[in-house]
Amino acid sequence: MVVEVSPRIPSRTPVCHIVVVVPAHNEQDLLDACLTALSRAERRVVEVAPVTVSTIVVLDACTDDSASIAARHPSVSTVTVEHRNVGAARAAGFSNHTSELAATTWFATTDADTRVGEDWLLGHLRHATDGARAVAGTVSVEFEGRVEEDVRLRSTYDAHYRHELGHPHVHGANLGIRATDYLSVGGFAPLATGEDHDLVRRLELGGIACRRVCDISVTTSGRLRGRAPEGMAEFLRSLEPSA
Repeated sequence: MVVEVSPRIPSRTPVCHIVVVVPAHNEQDLLDACLTALSRAERRVVEVAPVTVSTIVVLDACTDDSASIAARHPSVSTVTVEHRNVGAARAAGFSNHTSELAATTWFATTDADTRVGEDWLLGHLRHATDGARAVAGTVSVEFEGRVEEDVRLRSTYDAHYRHELGHPHVHGANLGIRATDYLSVGGFAPLATGEDHDLVRRLELGGIACRRVCDISVTTSGRLRGRAPEGMAEFLRSLEPSA
């Protein structure tokens, strides 16, 4: 079995290694599901393509059992920081991958409250092989709370969200980039929120297009109290009807 790629665009230097970074701040309730899903995606991509995958959880000022949960996954390595800053945490995960291997490395990032699909890494690899230098995927939300609240929130979210090619969304929960391009713009900035939009903005200002795709969606928590200020939880709260 081989990876299906478009014959229209010659591939750049082949991707031989994928680095996945997951920032986590006190995510003991959701981290195991995140890493289990990533393990499935890793097995899937290495079955069909000559690549290796490194998954790194960045434990950022965790005071719960996130570290022990990450330790249950033998293919996962951890980095411990005290930033309390998602941009700095993502950057810390990629900071050891700045060598001559960058030309053949693809960086991907997701969140600790997010579950990727089995073909998530395969999809990133497919786009990279097809010539993409950066990829922004879409996010589906698994809502919490009473059923009637879920129905209203889901309906409002779906009305505001565009699951389509060329969509306008950027999520740290579903982002990939050639390592050389990531390094060329200085990587993630130490921003408490919006670090994903900031990175894509700098890429595009530098002439590096970000391909907005809808074929590698992930599922993220619909919690209304998140870790990053003005992040997904803040957006979901903004969709709630006024009292």
